[in-house]
Amino acid sequence: MTTNTVQLASVRVITDDLPRLVRFYEVLTGATPQYLTDDFVELVTPSATFALSAPERVAFITDNPPRAAANRTAIVEFVVEDVEALLARVKTELGDDLDIVQPPTMMPWGNMSVLLRDPEGSLVNLYTPVTSQARQLQQNRTPKMPTPATEATRS
Repeated sequence: MTTNTVQLASVRVITDDLPRLVRFYEVLTGATPQYLTDDFVELVTPSATFALSAPERVAFITDNPPRAAANRTAIVEFVVEDVEALLARVKTELGDDLDIVQPPTMMPWGNMSVLLRDPEGSLVNLYTPVTSQARQLQQNRTPKMPTPATEATRS
């Protein structure tokens, strides 16, 4: 019996302001933008690739084409080692360009979560599993929890 393993390879966001959105996600992920063309950029993270492109890159889709700043149905989620530390760094880097929808909040399932809007209006959830139940749940998933720097240096 053959199985068809499907893996999430990337998520792409269409934007009318590529430099601004690349800067936001570069600061957020710490990944170096890889410009494959002048209107298509990838930010490769340990678990998947986050891509950004201009509408011209998908101009071949003529029936109900993707539109920039029109996402009102999806939330992009990133598991991070320390959500509050990352938020502080992102605030410093982006200043007034950062839209915090929900400040750091403990979720009922044990994640510390902060909800942002990217410059195009898409929701972005940054979260850190903090309870033992939440950490166990994350360990059963891909991506795995990042190893804290303190643990990595002790190994």
